[in-house]
Amino acid sequence: MNWNIIEGNWKQYKGMIKARWGKLTDDHLDVIAGKRDQLAGKIQETYGLTQEEVEEEIKSFEERDKDDPPKHSS
Repeated sequence: MNWNIIEGNWKQYKGMIKARWGKLTDDHLDVIAGKRDQLAGKIQETYGLTQEEVEEEIKSFEERDKDDPPKHSS
């Protein structure tokens, strides 16, 4: 998954991000604003994971999203 797609459609992806990492608040997601490095840092801080663990989590999310992208609202 090209992260630019996620960043460009952040409003649609916020729900998926929140479902995956439920401890992240709406305020966190607003600050992250689709930036992958910001998301990684906030996941690491919130969940107490290593950088390597966070990278694996995000890669897993990206792979899953290829098969199930969010629905765009019209």
